[in-house]
Amino acid sequence: MLWSLIKVILFVALIAAAAWGAGYLLETDGGIRVAVANTEFNLGPLQAVIAVLVLLVAVWLLLKIAGLLVAVLRFLNGDETAISRHFARNRERKGFQALADGMMALASGEGRLAMTKAQKAEKYLHRPELTNLITAQAAELAGDHTRAEETYKRLLADDRTRFVGVRGIMKQKLAEGDTDTALKLAEKAFALKPRHEETQDILLRLQAEHGDWAGARHTLGAKLKHGTMPRDVYRRRDAVLALTEASEVLDEDASIEAREAAIEANRLSPDLIPAAAMAARGYIDRNKPRYAARVLKKAWEVQPHPDLAAAFAEIAPEETPAERLKRFGTLTRLKPDHPETRMLMAELNLAAEDFPAARRALGDLAQADPTARSLAIMAAIERGEGADESVVRAYLTRALTASRGPQWVCDNCQSIHSHWAPVCSNCSGFDTLSWRVPAEGEVAMPGSTGMLPLIVGSPREPAADLPVPAADPLAADTDSPPEEPGTPPSPPDVAEAEIVEENSATKA
Repeated sequence: MLWSLIKVILFVALIAAAAWGAGYLLETDGGIRVAVANTEFNLGPLQAVIAVLVLLVAVWLLLKIAGLLVAVLRFLNGDETAISRHFARNRERKGFQALADGMMALASGEGRLAMTKAQKAEKYLHRPELTNLITAQAAELAGDHTRAEETYKRLLADDRTRFVGVRGIMKQKLAEGDTDTALKLAEKAFALKPRHEETQDILLRLQAEHGDWAGARHTLGAKLKHGTMPRDVYRRRDAVLALTEASEVLDEDASIEAREAAIEANRLSPDLIPAAAMAARGYIDRNKPRYAARVLKKAWEVQPHPDLAAAFAEIAPEETPAERLKRFGTLTRLKPDHPETRMLMAELNLAAEDFPAARRALGDLAQADPTARSLAIMAAIERGEGADESVVRAYLTRALTASRGPQWVCDNCQSIHSHWAPVCSNCSGFDTLSWRVPAEGEVAMPGSTGMLPLIVGSPREPAADLPVPAADPLAADTDSPPEEPGTPPSPPDVAEAEIVEENSATKA
């Protein structure tokens, strides 16, 4: 509204200025005298101005006629397109100007203006491979998805713009959540341009989401071949895909193929914990315990993990606790100071009912780096040594609010998973789970829990004369039945502390 008013005011001002100029020229004395041969022309001031304007128009027309004559002469000399080019030159100039304006409008976020300029450019140029592209992107920017899809479909008719059309429709289907159609379009776009990095990434993600692990490995190989992925990252992710293939084959009860796929995954990436555990179980099924132990030791040396300890225990499931302590010594000596090793040794000594050795193995871990697991182990040690029940309950109370320790955490969205998976269930990130302590590792509890140590008792300080180094795995000698490592064999249930908390709150 304001701009329209300004334009009206400017128009009126120009008319007024022209009228004032014409009146001024009429009132001005003098003029221009032009003599040509025996003819003389006397022009007043206003007439002189009009004569100059007419002369300029005449010169412009003369130049246009001269250009047309040149085109006609070229046509007569055999250039069949000279005349058509002469008339098309002006249209091209207007068309390319409109095309440039449309691109500028698109870059500045003016979708509607960009579509208008694209229509004008198409009117002059008749170049749909250019104007349709601007129209489609402008329609997306303006929120007109129907028109954008129709324009992308028109781009499919031209070999030069087919990839752009497929890619545009694919991104629209992804935005709509239609991943099935998007996967087919991604495969088509990949076939048209296998070097396109964005298409490779989208296709790999969609194949992983749909469980097409063989196709994902093919796409991953293409990324390595075309230089869009480092070789070390390729080996790791190829191992992840091979491991997932093994898991699915195992679910289908095809044990031979599962073992082979798991062993291949471990060969591709020995530090991948699930691959190492599955490969070890494959060797155990094939009655090759030495190979299984070698795989688990190599993975333990990189990253100690409870799943590796559980698989190591399955190598000899019928052994006694003393025999298990001795055999596990070859594993625990690789990383003796690691918290996982110390808790594992404490659990093995608990299974053997050697509570002093369990305390020595755990050391000060429950005080220096308390987690729910280390505190539960400490509660089991205290109960096994005959400590007062309030001391045991105090450790269990601390376990309620302590960190759960390392877990499978997504590096993208920080969501926590109970088991490893190739794709994050929250953000669909591929190969983003890592074994680490979450950013928020502690559980938020009511403020009243601060009174619990006063109600149920405080943990007993470790005796000063007890050494802290890791226990000798050969120290225990008992014939009690074996238990699986990875969790305390007979710790008091943490739920007991919850009952204590409820009772204490009731009494209060």
